[in-house]
Amino acid sequence: MNVRLIARNLGYVLIIEAACMLPPLFVSLIYEQDDFYAFFITIMLMVVIGMVLLRIKVIHDNLYVRDGFAIVGLGWLLTSIFGALPFYFSGTADFIDSIFESISGFTTTGSTILQDIEGIPRGMLFWRSFTNWLGGMGILVMSLAVIPSVKPSSLYIMKAESPGPSPGKLVPRLRQTARILYAIYIVLTLVLIVLLVIAGMPVYDAFIHAFSTAGTGGFSSRNLSIGSYNNVAVEIIITIFMLLFGVNFSLYYQAIKGNLKAFLHDEEFRFYMGTVAAAVVLIAFNIYGTVYDNVWDCLRYSSFQVSSIITTTGYSTTDFNLWPVFSKTILVILMLVGASAGSTCGAIKCSRIVLLLKAARREIVRIIHPRSVYTVKINGKTVDEGTLSGVLSFFFLYMATLITSVLIVTLDGKDMVTSATAVIACIGNVGPGLGMVGPMGNFSGLSDLSKIILSADMIIGRLEILPVFMMFSPSFWRRREI
Repeated sequence: MNVRLIARNLGYVLIIEAACMLPPLFVSLIYEQDDFYAFFITIMLMVVIGMVLLRIKVIHDNLYVRDGFAIVGLGWLLTSIFGALPFYFSGTADFIDSIFESISGFTTTGSTILQDIEGIPRGMLFWRSFTNWLGGMGILVMSLAVIPSVKPSSLYIMKAESPGPSPGKLVPRLRQTARILYAIYIVLTLVLIVLLVIAGMPVYDAFIHAFSTAGTGGFSSRNLSIGSYNNVAVEIIITIFMLLFGVNFSLYYQAIKGNLKAFLHDEEFRFYMGTVAAAVVLIAFNIYGTVYDNVWDCLRYSSFQVSSIITTTGYSTTDFNLWPVFSKTILVILMLVGASAGSTCGAIKCSRIVLLLKAARREIVRIIHPRSVYTVKINGKTVDEGTLSGVLSFFFLYMATLITSVLIVTLDGKDMVTSATAVIACIGNVGPGLGMVGPMGNFSGLSDLSKIILSADMIIGRLEILPVFMMFSPSFWRRREI
C-alpha cells in the first residue's frame, strides 16, 4: 500500500474542502453574522494540515486498488470531520450532532438534528446545503477534476466513490471524464437556480435549494421545507429537477453527443420512470377522498413526494406521516429502491433491482427447464457472473447492515416505525423517515449511540458498503501491491 501517496491525496482533499468553505464564509460576511469566525478557523486548520500532507515526498506514484479505496474511505472521514467543525465552533450543535449533520450533508442524506432551521446563521445554512452539492457528485471526483496529476490508475478512486455497480470512464482520459461529469452537474444546477428565481423564490433560497436538489440531499433553509413556500411553480420545477438528477449522467453525455434515443433504450431509465409513474398513480388513488378532496391536489402532492423519496432527496411539501398506511408503505419501498446508478442518488439503485429481478427469473426458468441456457442481459449486453455475484453480495450486505442497525437503534426504546425508517432513511441517504423522524420531525430525540450508528450507515450507504467494510479487514492494510 502506497501510504505516502494516500497521505498526499488526502492533503489535496483538505485543501479543496478549505476552498469550498470560502463561499459560506463570504455569505457570513455579507450578512454580518458571527459564524464567520467558525469558518475562518476551520479553513486555517485545513490549510495547515493539508499543506503538511502535501509536503510528504512520494517515493513512487503507482496507485493500486486498495490505495484508491483507502483514499476514498479516509477522505470521506476527514471531509466529514472537518466539515463538522463550523457547526461545532459556532455553537450550532454539540460535537456528536455536528458530526451527524456534516455526514448527513456530504452523504446527501438530509437527515437533521437541527430544530429551528430558520434561526441558524445564513452562512451556516449555505454551508449545510453546499455539502449536499459537494457530496452529490463526490468530493473525490471533484479532486480528480482539479488536482494537477491524474493517472489512469486513479480510476480506482472513482470506482470506490461513484454510485452504481459499474462506474467507468466516459472518455479515455479520467480527468476529462471527471470534468465532463461536473460540467453537466454545474449547468443543471445553474439552470435550476435561474428557474427558481423566476418562479418567485428569493435568490439566497434559490441557491440553497438548488444545491440540495442537485445533490439530492434535501436540506432546506425553511423549517417546513418546500411546503413553506406554498408555490406550485416551485414545486413543479423542483419535482422535474429531482427526477433529472436521478438519471444516470452518462445518458446526458450520450444525448449531448447526439444519441437522444439512449434514454429510451436504457432499461434502467425505463424501470426508473415506470416506477415513478406507478407510485404516483397508486398513491394519488389512495389519498383521494381520505386526505385530499380533488384529483389535482392528489397528483400534486403524490408526484412531489414520490420524486423526492425515490431520488433520495427528502424534501417535503406535506406531512406524509398522516397518509394512509398503503401510501406510506410505497414510500418506504421507494426509500430502498432509489434512482439510477451513476446519478447523485442513494439507496440500492434501479440497475441492481433490475438485475436482481432478472437473476430471480433465471433461477425460476432453470427449475422449470433444467437443461436450458438462460443468460441475464441488460441493454442487450450479457451480464457476466462476476457482476451478478457482486450485486447479490451487495444486496445481502445492505440488508444485513440495515437489520443490525435497526436492532441497535431500537435500544433507544422508540417505536418500531421510527427506529426502522430512521435506519432505512440513513443507509439509503434519503433524509426523513416516518414517526418521530418524519418530515415534520427530526433526529434530535435519538441517543448519541443511535446517531453514531446512523452516521456510519450514511457513509456505508453513500460509499455502497464494500469500500467501508474493506477498511475493517486486517488484510486490507498489509503491505502487498494489489
